[in-house]
Amino acid sequence: MTRTSGHAPRLDTGVVGSGVKRGKRMALTLVGTLGAFYLGACVLLFVAQRRLVFPAPSELDNGHSLERVEIPGGTFALYQLVAGDGPVVVHFHGNAEQVGSLSWLADAWAQRGCSFVAVEYPGYPGAAGSPSEATLLATADAALRHLSGPMQIDRSRLVLQGQSVGTGVAVAMAARGWGWKLVLISPYTSLPDVAARSFRWLAVRLLMRDRFDSSSRAAAITIPTLIIHGTGDEVIPFDLGHELSQRIAGSKFLAVKGAHHNDIWGNPSVLDAVFDFVAGR
Repeated sequence: MTRTSGHAPRLDTGVVGSGVKRGKRMALTLVGTLGAFYLGACVLLFVAQRRLVFPAPSELDNGHSLERVEIPGGTFALYQLVAGDGPVVVHFHGNAEQVGSLSWLADAWAQRGCSFVAVEYPGYPGAAGSPSEATLLATADAALRHLSGPMQIDRSRLVLQGQSVGTGVAVAMAARGWGWKLVLISPYTSLPDVAARSFRWLAVRLLMRDRFDSSSRAAAITIPTLIIHGTGDEVIPFDLGHELSQRIAGSKFLAVKGAHHNDIWGNPSVLDAVFDFVAGR
């Protein structure tokens, strides 16, 4: 018979130690790789953010019959005036649009006896400069001053209308005292709030340069306001538009059931609601 020892077998501590070290190195490598990836994604988003926020069309749309007026600063506006002293709707479009594509909206307003002006953003087709929150707000202010100055349109006739990213422009102008009424189509509380829904794992609230913080400007708005938002909006969440409506005192809110971000004007109730609001009914 073979005699066995009563002691438990001894572990090779050298082998165990080297395994632990390899595990730590692998963990550190993984953490470093993930950190580098996260940092790279943040840098990429920071650098490319304005191309994402302002995806301007590449070609100028000349297929319209609207008049053109140059705005101090290098940009312009297209307009259609109707006789009389009715409302003048000053429109600030979405980020992937351009004013040359809005003649249908000008015609729709003209049929209701309202004039229409669409202000182009810096860096968009036919306009000098580069788009940013600062340049868009400066352009909007210059356009409103030009309308009420050289074009001799009484300030009391101006209705501010914004859609999508343009709602941030319209809100800022209303907070500065411009406008008789305010219409917001598919608005948001702020651009970082919108981006945080799409990039939940990135620090977008720290990275975004153009914030269009309509929430912080809401308290300064004292004119009648109508907010319209589609419940199926896949770009700007419906609840952000509803939240903004609660921050603007006395605002009216219309939820368009099933409407998405880019088809909201196709709902007849939207045109009727906007026209009735501007007409005072």
